[in-house]
Amino acid sequence: MAVDFKGAHFPKSVILYAVFFYVRYPVSYRDLQEILVERGVSVDHATLNRWVVRYSLQIATQAQIRKRHTASSWQVDETYIKVKAKWTYLYRAVDRDGQTLDFMLSERRNLAAARRFFKKTITSNGVPQKVVIDKSGANLSGLQAVNTILKFNRTGDIIEIRQNKYLNNILEQDHRFIKRITKPMMGFKAFHSASATIAGIEVAHMIRKNQFTNDNRSPFQIFAELAA
Repeated sequence: MAVDFKGAHFPKSVILYAVFFYVRYPVSYRDLQEILVERGVSVDHATLNRWVVRYSLQIATQAQIRKRHTASSWQVDETYIKVKAKWTYLYRAVDRDGQTLDFMLSERRNLAAARRFFKKTITSNGVPQKVVIDKSGANLSGLQAVNTILKFNRTGDIIEIRQNKYLNNILEQDHRFIKRITKPMMGFKAFHSASATIAGIEVAHMIRKNQFTNDNRSPFQIFAELAA
């Protein structure tokens, strides 16, 4: 399903340009407002925020459907994102080649959150052969719970679990791009806006990693195509 721009007071191309620029580059809404003025578009920073929150999640949904095939060996870890002056947990998973599998912002780092994230990632990518995690007991318990379900369903797909913090180096490096973009944002004011914005950042990062059919298109053209 295409992204819904019904009721928008600006052209679709202007909205998508603003959203892409914000989630791809380390700028603030005030910076983006000035950049758009230089291009003849007058829009306040509050409207820019509404665009990012409204459209990023929709585009991220399309990105999950359209991304290239990923490998069945995964790495899963969390990084920290500040929301309302408190640290929250961004669960992230990449495959052995560093391709983004899925992501989820959570207010807690516990068994329930881990199970929810593994369920989400398996739904969008299928059951992996192997998952590498750190020494987190919550992530281990979450994967063991998934394996229990797989055994009960008698699918024969049991996930190999490896716990070693040094095996998550690809993912640790991958976190840095997300952190670089969120740093100028100076923390988020609300959980739902943080989750939506990060979804857009993740999509821009997936484009950067060539996870979509390119056909010599620019990163912005690929982003816009996901909204088509």
